[in-house]
Amino acid sequence: MKMDEQALIRRIQSGDEAAFEEIVSIYKHKIVNFLYQLTGDYERAVELAQETFMRVYFKAHRYREIAPFSSWIYTIASNLAKTDLKRRRRHNQVSLDDVQHRAYEDMLSTDNPERSGMEKNVQSALRGLHPRYRIPVILKDIEGFTQEEIAVMLKKPVGTIKARISRGRSYLKRELERAMA
Repeated sequence: MKMDEQALIRRIQSGDEAAFEEIVSIYKHKIVNFLYQLTGDYERAVELAQETFMRVYFKAHRYREIAPFSSWIYTIASNLAKTDLKRRRRHNQVSLDDVQHRAYEDMLSTDNPERSGMEKNVQSALRGLHPRYRIPVILKDIEGFTQEEIAVMLKKPVGTIKARISRGRSYLKRELERAMA
């Protein structure tokens, strides 16, 4: 698969739109899921995923085969999410759509016992986790990347990534224990 992705990116670099469509079909659900875990907002995750793929297409010439393609695309998505989270935090904006969307989600979660309980607690704990810890934890525990791959993606030493994953997991454990009490 990795070699196929390398060939696809080379085809994208030469202007092959069919190769780009293939990359999108391989990664669209993975990237949206990853961004949803980071933002907690499905619509925002879809928007950020679209921006991720736009950057992949228009910046394909910058990709170098020194790292797996998956690392490059997740790095783009992660950087977009971090920027978006900073912007939202700085402006501390809440739109009427967000309020309605969250109210609708809350209504659904009370009707669906599977959605409530542990899944709801995990999502809440993840949203409470600072992005510096949330991103490595999601990349490791949900997306399945190695600590070394995450270090490359986030441009941090492996030791820093290990520490952030450990701290993030400790925070999640405390929050989940608190929610269960």
